[in-house]
Amino acid sequence: MPKNVQHPGLVVKALIDEYNLSPAKVAEEIQLSQSSIRLLITQKLKVSTSIALRLAKYFGKPVEYWIDLQSSYDLAEAGKDAKLSAVLKSIPKAKKQPPKTKAVKAAAPAKAAKKGGRKPRAKK
Repeated sequence: MPKNVQHPGLVVKALIDEYNLSPAKVAEEIQLSQSSIRLLITQKLKVSTSIALRLAKYFGKPVEYWIDLQSSYDLAEAGKDAKLSAVLKSIPKAKKQPPKTKAVKAAAPAKAAKKGGRKPRAKK
């Protein structure tokens, strides 16, 4: 996992600067609140699927780009969590278990036909 992973908000901030835009203008055009854009560029808001779709359309980058940025950032942050690291170390790897066999019930022996028994009736 790369160590220098950027929060997607930093990328948005860089694009805002590159295009000489204001956060208010971006917010208006992608139909988000100004506070959402501010929270995003200050790394206090995650890029949701909805935000990723809007940013993809607006800046012309694939939606997967924004989702991957957020996922990479989240994984990098999780890797820094000491409590989570301790928990992960204690979790064993799953081992494939042999399939459970179902007990097959033996079929009851068929009753032997009686000699001289009744013959089945013919249908009319």
